[in-house]
Amino acid sequence: MSYRLTRNYENLNKAIFEGVAKYDIPAILPEKMRLPREFIGFNFMKTEKEPYTKGLHFFVDDYQFSRVWENPDAYLEQLGKFKVVCAPDFSTYTDFSKAIQIYNHYRKHWLAAYWQHNGITVIPTISWSDEKSFEWCFDGEPEKSIVAVSSVGTQINPESKRLFKLGYDEMLKRLQPETILFYGVVPEGFEGNIISLTAFQEQIRKRVAANGR
Repeated sequence: MSYRLTRNYENLNKAIFEGVAKYDIPAILPEKMRLPREFIGFNFMKTEKEPYTKGLHFFVDDYQFSRVWENPDAYLEQLGKFKVVCAPDFSTYTDFSKAIQIYNHYRKHWLAAYWQHNGITVIPTISWSDEKSFEWCFDGEPEKSIVAVSSVGTQINPESKRLFKLGYDEMLKRLQPETILFYGVVPEGFEGNIISLTAFQEQIRKRVAANGR
């Protein structure tokens, strides 16, 4: 990692990490730890009273956490209070241009590397779009590490289901993850050492059902 005295342009004034592969993606170091029992979304970070016992994920809409990219130093102290933090899940939708998808992959990795440099324990969040994204979507991801994925929004039609399974299997082959934190419904036929995390929408549905409403 190196620093340059430049204007605040895409956070390059804060850190320039030695990148990997074709697009110089900052690498995320592998993490192995005893995982917390509960993970909460970034949108509940400020109100969490016991962050040291919990993990933090970014499986929420991008607009809710884009500020961590726009002003990363403002959130270091709060993020550092959590036992572990998942890398931010900037979207790589199939209808996004390739340039935007790669940019979002880069932003995820820059922030994750920056957090690790500042002493925060980070779990890599793996995401992809279609088969073409396999050329870069695993760049910078550690092998044989704990990783996180989300199935939210991927099961709405046969094609999105196919692409999600295709990318998941490619992740297993390339990264050989030790443990997979799986946010959302785990579809049938998905392999690996999976730890299921209940999606927020499912939490609400269960609470409503329990209250008889």
